[in-house]
Amino acid sequence: MSSPTISTSPNPISMSQAITDLVESIALEETSLSCILAAEAQKIQKVLSMDGVGLEQIMGVNDTVMSMVQTVNDLEHTLRDKLEFISNNLYYPSRES
Repeated sequence: MSSPTISTSPNPISMSQAITDLVESIALEETSLSCILAAEAQKIQKVLSMDGVGLEQIMGVNDTVMSMVQTVNDLEHTLRDKLEFISNNLYYPSRES
């Protein structure tokens, strides 16, 4: 999977474009977090499908996966806060003429 990219412009951007770029960056981060969670699920599936894996090893993998899920959860809260900041604190010009 390729890394997310955000295009840049040499010219100053409008407020509308800045807001769009911020929301797009949040969406790209969400996509990345989704990939991390999918990889953690694959890790669990791989360990459970292996022969000769003991309970202690399974529990060790479970602990690392739980730690990563908690980290992703914390990042999700940060992304939510960013989105709330955008929706509550940025100036949106009136569309009326």
